Amino acid sequence: MSAGREAAPQGSAARRIWGLMYRHLALYRRSWPRLFELMYWPVLQMVVWGFVTAYLAGLQSGPASIAAGVLLGGVLLWEVTLRAQMGFALSFLEEVWSRNLGHLFVSPLRPWELLAGFAAMSVLRTLVGVGAAMLLAFLLYGFGIWRLGPVLVLHLAALMAMGWAVALGVTALILRHGAGAEALAWGVMFGIAPFAAVFYPVAVLPGWLQPVALAIPAAHVFEGMRAALLHGVVAWDHLAWAVLLNGVWLAGAAWIFLAQFQVARERGALLNIGE
Repeated sequence: MSAGREAAPQGSAARRIWGLMYRHLALYRRSWPRLFELMYWPVLQMVVWGFVTAYLAGLQSGPASIAAGVLLGGVLLWEVTLRAQMGFALSFLEEVWSRNLGHLFVSPLRPWELLAGFAAMSVLRTLVGVGAAMLLAFLLYGFGIWRLGPVLVLHLAALMAMGWAVALGVTALILRHGAGAEALAWGVMFGIAPFAAVFYPVAVLPGWLQPVALAIPAAHVFEGMRAALLHGVVAWDHLAWAVLLNGVWLAGAAWIFLAQFQVARERGALLNIGE
């Protein structure tokens, strides 16, 4: 009897999360522009960088040919972080633009269930967008990111977790500052990219910037990617640091989001946050 009482709230939470997801999935059901947008930027990035890497691979220099594969790997994995962040943030913005946040929290939906629904939608958006880019990279350029082996799953999970942490920070700023902070949903990851060692090792950065880079989870993932592609080894130390830092980033971002959410609810800002 006790087990039945404990299982009921879990089922209710799952239904509420699915209801939020279904509300967003329904937007794609009869809107091909929305589906096209999911794949547009990842595929465009892959086409542009694919031509660059094809040029490098065509040079007579051995290192240039190796660099071509590393560049494509960097592009694909960075798109995972970018799409995870934007998928989460855009789901939140859809609720803001439709003035639906107030309606959501009249229902029994709890804040953590809202975040879980956005994270699940982020996974689906990322799979569609980056999956298309990965397929294109293989068909056009013969590059398969799966050559990283089973550890690729850990790389992808770490990058998605970082994307969610950044998205939580962005949504907290939107809750605090309203529409004036919406542009961060598109631009913040581009500001992080130069320090995340996406296309070059951390050692390339000036000495005073290297500790900043090593505090970013993605930098450890990309260091591990290069170790796998160039030397065929799994950099477990970098993966461990990525997991640890993601835990810190997610905990800090979630605390900031929940604090701002509570303030917005007390001020009644959930009803007019888009103004």
